[in-house]
Amino acid sequence: MTLLDGKAVAEKIKKELKEKIKNEPRKPILTVILVESEESIPSKIYVRNKIKAAKEIGIDVNVIEIPETIQEDELIDFIGAYNERLYLTDGLIVQLPLPKHINEHKVLNSINPRLDVDGFHVENAGLTLANKESMKPCTAYGIMRLLEAYNIDVTGKKVKIINRSMIVGKPLASLMMNNNATVTILHSKSENLKEECLTADILVTGVGIPNFIKRDYIKKGAIVIDVAINRDYSGFKPKICGDVDFKNVRPQTSFITPVPGGVGPMTVAMLMEQTYKAYLKNK
Repeated sequence: MTLLDGKAVAEKIKKELKEKIKNEPRKPILTVILVESEESIPSKIYVRNKIKAAKEIGIDVNVIEIPETIQEDELIDFIGAYNERLYLTDGLIVQLPLPKHINEHKVLNSINPRLDVDGFHVENAGLTLANKESMKPCTAYGIMRLLEAYNIDVTGKKVKIINRSMIVGKPLASLMMNNNATVTILHSKSENLKEECLTADILVTGVGIPNFIKRDYIKKGAIVIDVAINRDYSGFKPKICGDVDFKNVRPQTSFITPVPGGVGPMTVAMLMEQTYKAYLKNK
């Protein structure tokens, strides 16, 4: 069994980016829009991680905190000011989730695809599906780069993804198929979930339930990638965990991601890489 050490791979990617950026005439700029809400407290933690990574490699980050009372059209108009003035920033992300009165789909698709370093705009989603050059959703892209770093070829592999979101499941399915994997998307309405998982050469889970994936879901030698970040309150102290019952599942696998330290650092590294990519097009 080998740990898929996303933290180590992400550090290598960031180190390479730092070397490239220090030779540029200016620093790339990433703008993060954070709309305040009750749900934004965890988002602030994610934003801090992004700021830390950016500073390490030489990317300037502007965080714009906006009151929860902002209306959808006002937020879209605010984003429009950046779309019309590409010199203000190289990359622009809107931190999710947004307050319930704002349509995330409309807001994300109001971002100029050139600035869309999160890879959520429908134009970038379509280009990813078509296997064309694009900004890719960072978590899905990070998973592919992590597998690549460990020389794992997905060609012909049966890949089961328990997630159908536009952030993880759907783009990851596209990227896997573009690399000749055989892909099945699973979700809460899927029948015979355990039996489906047992046929997977590569299982990717993003359910959001602590210890949901047990050892008897995994065939011997499978690769397990845990995208979820959950809080487990079953012990004396709450702890961060994924969907996978890691201690018991680990011996059954050939490769497995830890939580934390697996997919999360790769997501941030891909955001930094795509910000640099956007900068190169914008400089």
